[in-house]
Amino acid sequence: MLNGFTPPFTPSGHSALLPAPPWHYAGNVLSLAFKVDGLAAQSLLPDGFGVATGQAYGHFCDWQATSDGWELLDPAYAQYKEFFVLIEAERAGAPALYCPFIYVDQDISLVRGLLQGWPKKLGSVWMTRSYGLDHPAAAPLKSGTKMGGTLAVKDRRLAEAEISLTGQPGERLGFLSIPTFALIAAPSLLGSPTPGPKTLARAVIEGAVAGSFHAGAGTIRLLNSPRDELSLLNPIGEAKASFGSFAMTITGAVEA
Repeated sequence: MLNGFTPPFTPSGHSALLPAPPWHYAGNVLSLAFKVDGLAAQSLLPDGFGVATGQAYGHFCDWQATSDGWELLDPAYAQYKEFFVLIEAERAGAPALYCPFIYVDQDISLVRGLLQGWPKKLGSVWMTRSYGLDHPAAAPLKSGTKMGGTLAVKDRRLAEAEISLTGQPGERLGFLSIPTFALIAAPSLLGSPTPGPKTLARAVIEGAVAGSFHAGAGTIRLLNSPRDELSLLNPIGEAKASFGSFAMTITGAVEA
């Protein structure tokens, strides 16, 4: 018998790219809240999801993830960075977020995301790291510290952000505070190739833990590309920002 939660399938299942949940995550998150064109945002929402508010969020994340702990002893399997944008909509009288674009630099994370409906593609993501030292290279979390993030896909720069910390407490922005949804797709080559049905879903999150968040202000640019349509959500004006640490466990997903 061949075993494994995902391919490759082997008798032991040990070669599978990833195991079944629970998946545990912890990392630093640089969040930006910004205005976008409402019509452009609406065009990227699933039918019936809600009415775009003209608000969007961008998140640069530097994550460490594990299943039962073994990945922490082999960090190449545990660590990755990602960037994604979220569109805010009014859904059933309350704010909700939908993810149209997300980029990640690790194949394990890419497949975990696709299974949850997050439309992950490979990219090169970088963001400033802060260390607990009062030193110019440590990006201390205090007023005036500069932080940034970048995304490149297929050798093209697609996103760049620059923020300056204010020294004030920050907010948990975007997915850190608002229900977030994605579309799980089911394309198939069996018979006639078909994109298959798309199911709106939410991840089941347990054990969320948040550290201190630090406020900032700055800018984010989403650049043109021949294939990626991220620039449809190019920000209008300056962005509100925050930086902090967050951890969570994903145990599965539910249809929304």
